[in-house]
Amino acid sequence: MRKNFGVNPFLAPQPVLIIGTYDENGNPNAMNAAWGGMCAANEVMIDLGAHLTTDNIMKTKAFTISIADGKHVAACDYVGVVSGKATPDKMKKAGFTVTKSEFVNAPVINELPLALECELKEVLPGGKYIGEIKNVSIDENALGADGNADFAKLDVIVFDPINHGYYRLGDKVGNAFKDGLALK
Repeated sequence: MRKNFGVNPFLAPQPVLIIGTYDENGNPNAMNAAWGGMCAANEVMIDLGAHLTTDNIMKTKAFTISIADGKHVAACDYVGVVSGKATPDKMKKAGFTVTKSEFVNAPVINELPLALECELKEVLPGGKYIGEIKNVSIDENALGADGNADFAKLDVIVFDPINHGYYRLGDKVGNAFKDGLALK
C-alpha cells in the first residue's frame, strides 16, 4: 500500500549547492540553493527566483556552485537564511573566505572542497539559470591516492526536502556501469 502526498518536491536527497557571485564592486556573496543539478555533461541548471545572487549573475554573467560539506553545515545554512541585501557582510559572518576564479568572474569559497566555475549561458522563464562549466576545482585534501575526488573526503551533505534536514552521504554500495552487467 502507498500513501499519496500530491504535488511535493520529494525528490530526495538533493545536493546542497552554495552559489557564489560578485556584485558590480567585486564584493562576494553566496546563497544556499537546493533546486539545481547537472543538465548536461558541461552544464548546470539552478532555480533561484529573485535574490541578490541573481542580480549579481545578471551583472557578471558568472557564478560558482560549491558543494556544501559536513564541516560547514551552519555556515552553508546561514547563507541561505540571511539575505545579502540585508546583511552585506554575511560571507564574513559565515566564516567564508574567497579566491577569485581563474576562469570566470565569480568567487571560489575556500572553505568548501569542490566548486563548479560557471559562465551564464541562458536564463529560462521562472528564474532558471543555465551555466556552462568552465572549470571544476577541488581542494587537494579531498583527493584520493589516484588524484581524483574522494567522496568520503569531500564530506558532501544533501538536503532532505521532506523533513528539512541535512545528511552526510553514506557508504559506497555499488559500482556504476558495472554491477548491473551481472543481470545481462
